[in-house]
Amino acid sequence: MPDRGGGPAGPRMRVGRPSRRVRTLLMTLGVLAVLAMLFVMFAGFWTDWLWYRSVKYSSVFSTTLVTKIGLFAVFGLLMAGAVGLNIWLAHRLRPPLSAMSMEQQNLDRYRMGIAPYKKWVLLAITALVGLISGASASGQWRTWLMWVNGVAFGQKDPQFKMDVSFYAFDLPWYRFMLAFGFAATVLSLIAAALTHYLYGGLRITSPGARATAAATGHLSVLLGVFVSLKAVAYWLDRYGLAVKSSDFKAAGNWTGLRYVDANAYLPAKTILFCIAVICALLFFATLWRRTWQLPVIGFGLMVLSAILIGGLYPAIVQKFQVQPNEQAKEAPYIKKNIDATREAYGIDDADVQNYGGKGDPDKKAEQRKAADTAASYRLVDPNVVSPAFQQLQQERKYYQFPATLDVDRYTGPDGKPQDTVVGLRELNITGIPKRNWINDHFTYTHGYGVIAAKGTNTVTDENNGTVGAPDFTESGLPTTGQLPTYEQRVYYGEKTEQYSIVGGPQKELDYEKNGERTTSYKGKSGVDLSNPLNRAAYAVAFSEPQMVYSGAIGDGSRILYNRTPKERVEAVAPWLTIDGDAYPAVVGGRIQWIVDAYTTTNGYPYASRTTLGDTTADSLTDSQRAVVAQQNQVNYIRNSVKATVDAYDGTVKLYEWDTADPVLKTWMKAFPDTVQPKSAIKPDLLAHLRYPQDMFKVQRELLTRYHVEDPAQFYSGSDAWQVPDDPTNKDSNSVPPYYLSLKMPGQDEQKFSLTTTFTPNGRPNLGAFMAVDADATSSDFGKIRVLRVTSTVQGPQQVQSELNGVPEVAEFVRNLRGTDSDIEYGNLLTVPLDGGFLYIEPVYARGGSANYPLLKKVAVSYGGKPVFKDSLPEALNAVFGAEGSTPPTTPPPPGETTKPPATGDKLQQAIADAQKAYEDGEAALAKQDWTAYGKAQKDLQDALQRAADAETGSGSTSGNGGDSGTGGDNSG
Repeated sequence: MPDRGGGPAGPRMRVGRPSRRVRTLLMTLGVLAVLAMLFVMFAGFWTDWLWYRSVKYSSVFSTTLVTKIGLFAVFGLLMAGAVGLNIWLAHRLRPPLSAMSMEQQNLDRYRMGIAPYKKWVLLAITALVGLISGASASGQWRTWLMWVNGVAFGQKDPQFKMDVSFYAFDLPWYRFMLAFGFAATVLSLIAAALTHYLYGGLRITSPGARATAAATGHLSVLLGVFVSLKAVAYWLDRYGLAVKSSDFKAAGNWTGLRYVDANAYLPAKTILFCIAVICALLFFATLWRRTWQLPVIGFGLMVLSAILIGGLYPAIVQKFQVQPNEQAKEAPYIKKNIDATREAYGIDDADVQNYGGKGDPDKKAEQRKAADTAASYRLVDPNVVSPAFQQLQQERKYYQFPATLDVDRYTGPDGKPQDTVVGLRELNITGIPKRNWINDHFTYTHGYGVIAAKGTNTVTDENNGTVGAPDFTESGLPTTGQLPTYEQRVYYGEKTEQYSIVGGPQKELDYEKNGERTTSYKGKSGVDLSNPLNRAAYAVAFSEPQMVYSGAIGDGSRILYNRTPKERVEAVAPWLTIDGDAYPAVVGGRIQWIVDAYTTTNGYPYASRTTLGDTTADSLTDSQRAVVAQQNQVNYIRNSVKATVDAYDGTVKLYEWDTADPVLKTWMKAFPDTVQPKSAIKPDLLAHLRYPQDMFKVQRELLTRYHVEDPAQFYSGSDAWQVPDDPTNKDSNSVPPYYLSLKMPGQDEQKFSLTTTFTPNGRPNLGAFMAVDADATSSDFGKIRVLRVTSTVQGPQQVQSELNGVPEVAEFVRNLRGTDSDIEYGNLLTVPLDGGFLYIEPVYARGGSANYPLLKKVAVSYGGKPVFKDSLPEALNAVFGAEGSTPPTTPPPPGETTKPPATGDKLQQAIADAQKAYEDGEAALAKQDWTAYGKAQKDLQDALQRAADAETGSGSTSGNGGDSGTGGDNSG
């Protein structure tokens, strides 16, 4: 190099090239960095593939992946081709060099700078827009699969007579294609205009023509394509009116056409479509005319028409035609909305009956008798007793139960189904005595056993004798009880969110009858880690380098992850919306998680939309019980799939439940052989299937308005309801629905049901009672029955307030606080009974020596009369005025008498008979055998009467003081 800086200090130091060794090192580091990034990307793909293959749903992974790659490639290439072609064409149509203006001289340096790299610039621009467009298109894989596999609904919308599948499956894809076309056209127009400007085809400040003929023709064609797409948009907007959401004061969130839509917007869209077609032809005509005068005039006319016809005219129609007589004008459209909404949410067959709500005050005896069989009163509240399960059945600190337990049905000793509160003893790694990687992921790997308790009014735990504790029918570690023998290890559960590595050299903690032991996982679940490639991939995916070199991993080691039931079902069926409450059941010797899943769409014409997260929220909703995809807005929902997840080996099975659902049929075409037919559901599993809570909550929310079918009444809102707040919860959240076996009016026997109450909008009194047959084995499964209350009856909040005001409650609370305990209310159950409503609420005490809730009292109200007693029979007797039918707490002891021998023998026999009758009654009460209980009470009264007669006949006084009242029954 020549000397560029000599001087007194000598020549300037030259900066030499890096040495060969440094260049080699830098190149090596660069290659390693690229390889590392590629391996990270590969690890994510590879671990996903391995997981799907392990659960035998690899077809879901491959179908989804191929669809995404296909959409990415096709639409990425289309976008890149469209933009690249227009840039190339604009460059090809550039004008020849001529005397340059000052503007062109300023652009010349940019042209010169780009000239050597034109191909690379073109490739970079097209690659960038192609990648962005492809990534966006790949996110539309659900839309594509629904469009290409769509199954007809067999129902047509009332306006355009198009099958509902057009709106649910076709229209979303057409809108995506239209949006893609607009994006491609606009980007091409911008790229072409910039290229024309750079190479002189367009001039801004230069004198003379502003655009060459070639540039004019090129840009006019692109503008013509844009306007043509706008014409297509106007045409699709016509159909879009059937699924358009708007605010309507009579219905709130409204979907579908209203009067102004059908009579103003619809013709306006048709007129604008015609204008747009004409305007597009004018733009295309510039290929021959080489002037923008007519196209610009046409475009201006289209914009003006959009303002006047598409905006001003509908506003005038609304103001001067609709508002003066809105109810009459909107009535036909309200009727369409009502019919579509009821059909879309499956509430069109709801049986709504008028119900007085007030029982006959002169039929107390009949009502007391009917109360015994009206329902299986579940006094063990699954929302309250979890701490009792935790305290009495946790066994180890590293186990836990969910905050809200589940209600299921199991066969009792008498061979009849009984409501049962169940909870799984799941792993809680925060309770592990010594936390480290081995303990967290190798030693403590699974929970253990199902804990079950009677849900009805037996509240004495025979195992520990604590009055008010749950009466467990399955308990211990390992568990024993009434359930058949089953695999007790719980490797997959709602609380099991960490990964575990099982089956290898490191043994797991386990249990047997004699205490702790070790075990090794024998299931086939999980992904094999004996392969070094798999270990490396999971080490990267889980950011856990110890997986690569740990000696705890060897032959037979398998990694278990995605372990919650909802995670697994959502992963193998990403097109389903998952219910917030998975529940366990012992089926076929295994614990099976049962997961309800829904197919949804927001494209059902005229059906009002709802947000799942808002509609399904109640006082019990938490992160564990929230519906998956809760922010989805839908206007069609079906409980189309019942899924099971094996708690031991994680096997996921999907069963078709709603065989008529076209959305499910569409997804079954897209993912063949993933959903088993309904006939594959075995009877022992069917016995535990139930009506899902989230579906019920969506339907009850819609029924607050859509129980009304008359448009005029719907418009006035005079009979609107609301879901009341939970009266037992201080937060202002909706009351949760309750599973309860009960008899609705007209039914001969109890049905396992899901129930809720309504209050009139803005009022606290009871407006209606709703129950759905929740027993999947019932021929009436899913039948919704609604009792519309026709008289003024106390609502849940009012009943709770009255119960709180009973003097015995205040005394009970004072006594509790004296023992450092507090009151806790259970679920307020509502049961229809003889034309009225019977309210029953368990009341718990918590604190003192037992730091878990114990059932101490039962509150009952009927006909506005609240009572607060020690047991349910006592409370029912009191509320129906039958206090004299229960024996004293302590029967008189035999032998305490001063009677003459003749009468003494009779008295002794009567007392003995009374003692036996009392014991028989207690035994019948424990079994809830009301027939035997009634017979025992009758025998007791007879024995006491004979004792009284014997005492009177002798003329002597006795120390027994027998009382035929019921005040001392504390059996619970």
